[in-house]
Amino acid sequence: MHTSEAVTATHCPYCALQCGMNLRPGPGGAGGVVVEERADFPVNRGALCGKGRTAPAVLSSRVRLTEPLVRTHAGRLEPATWEEALDAVAGGLARTRRSYGADAVGVFGGGGLTNEKAYALGKFARIALGTSQIDYNGRFCMSSAAAAHQRAFGLDRGLPFPLEDIPRTGCVILVGSNPADTMPPALRFFRELRENGGTLIVVDPRRTRTAEQADLHLAPRPGTDLALALGLLHLVVAGGHTDEEFIAERTTGWEEARAGAMAHWPELVERITGVPVPKLREAVAMFCAPASAMVLTARGPEQQSKGTDTVGAWINLCLATGRAGRPLSGYGCLTGQGNGQGGREHGQKADQLPGYRKLTDPAARAHVAGVWGVDPDTLPGPGRSAYELLDALGSDVKALLLMGSNPVVSAPRAAHVEERIRSLDFLAVADVVLSETAALADVVLPVTQWAEETGTTTNLEGRVLLRRRALTPPPGVRSDLEVLHGLATRLGMPKAFPADPEEVFEELRRASAGGPADYSGITYARIEAEQGVFWPCPSSSRSAEPGSAAEPHPGTPRLFLDRFATEDGRARFVPVTHRAAAEVPDAEYPLLLTTGRVVAQYQSGAQTRRVDELNEAAPGPFVELHPRLAARIGAVDGAPLAVTSRRGRAVAPARITDAIRADTVFMPFHWPGEGRANTLTNPALDPVSRMPEFKVCAVRVEPA
Repeated sequence: MHTSEAVTATHCPYCALQCGMNLRPGPGGAGGVVVEERADFPVNRGALCGKGRTAPAVLSSRVRLTEPLVRTHAGRLEPATWEEALDAVAGGLARTRRSYGADAVGVFGGGGLTNEKAYALGKFARIALGTSQIDYNGRFCMSSAAAAHQRAFGLDRGLPFPLEDIPRTGCVILVGSNPADTMPPALRFFRELRENGGTLIVVDPRRTRTAEQADLHLAPRPGTDLALALGLLHLVVAGGHTDEEFIAERTTGWEEARAGAMAHWPELVERITGVPVPKLREAVAMFCAPASAMVLTARGPEQQSKGTDTVGAWINLCLATGRAGRPLSGYGCLTGQGNGQGGREHGQKADQLPGYRKLTDPAARAHVAGVWGVDPDTLPGPGRSAYELLDALGSDVKALLLMGSNPVVSAPRAAHVEERIRSLDFLAVADVVLSETAALADVVLPVTQWAEETGTTTNLEGRVLLRRRALTPPPGVRSDLEVLHGLATRLGMPKAFPADPEEVFEELRRASAGGPADYSGITYARIEAEQGVFWPCPSSSRSAEPGSAAEPHPGTPRLFLDRFATEDGRARFVPVTHRAAAEVPDAEYPLLLTTGRVVAQYQSGAQTRRVDELNEAAPGPFVELHPRLAARIGAVDGAPLAVTSRRGRAVAPARITDAIRADTVFMPFHWPGEGRANTLTNPALDPVSRMPEFKVCAVRVEPA
């Protein structure tokens, strides 16, 4: 592995903050480089969490893949040449397509792939393989918020404003988010909010480190966030806090949404959620008092079988109070994965084409097909969503190409998903480490990491960023783009899939032009010069001087200030009503399980579990439970507890704390094996977003 002598300005490979950092060559540094503070980047202003600081550790050949692996007739994964490995993958995919048809081949992507790789993977699925069966793990991230965004505003961008606006607003309601653990450098924006006189309300069934910093903590029963939002809107209406002028001028559908909220009176909402009526009234007073306010959601309310409606209810609260489409106000979603935003904009989702175009729109199909040089009629239609695709493995879908995901740990009902993966005729995985999913593959392709490749990502603000290559990868490692180029060459399309990331980005610009997520005005040079460029950014904007040449579009840090992205420019109220979770406690499974993250690990842990410092801080799974529950079942702090749902059983040490509801237990989901939290979770899907219900299922708990 070789390093250049210069310091490289880049971004963290983990969460959607995409914190700025500098990489400096250092023989004593992990992976050959040392992480240094990059104070000029506005998102983190130099601050990094432990994951970011230790990110170079995964670059070490001690923990990562450095040569292709092919499964032998004896059943073992053995080293192979790249030619052998690519021949095996292309042969396995082509053989399946010949025997069973194009849709028997599936493609599963990841929210950590760069925009270039996400774009190329979607294109590869649709024109090199001809399959409709492509989706990605970002479906498990913010698909419910995306669907609610589309319904209400006509456009989905996680945050419609920069993070720097948060400290300047009057009140923030933070729903189902714990940035103190999931994105620590972002916590400063909420601290500054309070220092500036604003207030913070945190909605979470646990008293997290974030909740401890709030002015008000609401702890609803898991799965009842929809009722809570409706109850708050009821009190807004009853208290005369609606903004009638805004509603009349900039929205539609208020009467129906109002009627739905008025059916959720405070005492009913208290019975459903467990949140006392006085706290509901206090939250409304805090939210409505200042001139501006925001609601921000994360996986808590979104990873539910009614996640789209739940987010819609919080959007309705913003619209009814005039807290949207105005400076320092609005609804936003805190994206989780590093490129969860860009990853779904450019073709990894089952129903979307690049530029956030709909796959069912004839004009969108014609535009993208023109860029790709194919007949629009040859593009397949929408395929299965992520869990439905995984559930179809081995039956309808016989072969799978998987990049940048580890569903054996991260998918709901994980034991079933693992069994479906094992039943495949053929599995090829491209990854940087031998993840639990890669260990089941027929072919494993070792690919480059963030510091070894150039590419763009789009952070939670919609800011398109550039990671520059700082290291030469090990000799046996290739980029995902090189993998797709090699496979496409073997499948007869050698020129359609370039391996150079900037060449791919230039094509992405053309494919996205005129779409909702228009990147056509963004270039690598602009990103570097401007600390990122906010989409939409068309190729030019109309000059203020009639007849003069068009000027570069400045990008769009703040959306919806003049109009919403709907046909008539008005935001849509969507009438919603509370309904129970897909599973509610009963005599056999009397408790609720909710899942989440810890500060020292990330997602399925495939990378962070290979970093010694992070493992020392968070060595394994645990079951968090209230002292009253512990006393009732005879649990002892640190002793193993068995948690059982209708889908399976997990065992992990007890962690007894009064920071959680007595009817709820919590498990982090970063680990495989007997402590795998997703063995328990429910794959019940939201009917709109197809998001599984990770955040609530019925369980029983007993000493193991």
